[in-house]
Amino acid sequence: MSDPTPPDAPEAAAAMAEPTPEQRLVAANEKADENYNQYVRVLAEFDNYRKRIARDLEQAQRFAVERFAQDLLPAMDGFELALANAAGADVNSLLEGQQATRRLLAKAFEKAGIAELVPAAGVPFNPEQHEAMVAQPTADVPPDAVLQTIQKGYALNGRVLRPARVIVARALDA
Repeated sequence: MSDPTPPDAPEAAAAMAEPTPEQRLVAANEKADENYNQYVRVLAEFDNYRKRIARDLEQAQRFAVERFAQDLLPAMDGFELALANAAGADVNSLLEGQQATRRLLAKAFEKAGIAELVPAAGVPFNPEQHEAMVAQPTADVPPDAVLQTIQKGYALNGRVLRPARVIVARALDA
């Protein structure tokens, strides 16, 4: 039997299946255009994302204390009411009003994550939470411990806003 295909047929079929350099160039250019368009879309999406994040951050910074401010409004109302009625009020009613206002402030602080720093006598001095105002010789508490708190400190979610101002004990001079 004779082969119906000429001997050059496999080489011709292979040549037909393999793209020409011009076809490869056209295909590469199409792929490059597709990649460039995809790059431009991703770049635009990223730019929009960056602008949205910047806008959200600005809004968050602008209104970060809004909830805290709303919690402080009742305390301000209490102070204003006390001032308006101070002339005709007795001392006990003024004191009760001030205590109620302090409770409102304490509640607002608690909701905002603000905690008081009031070290007890004998607690070791901690420079991260305490500010030493005076060192006083005493035998009542160990040296380098808090002897007395002069002014409360405050922390916001564990970060010190203002250290507690304290008197620190020191050893008695011998």
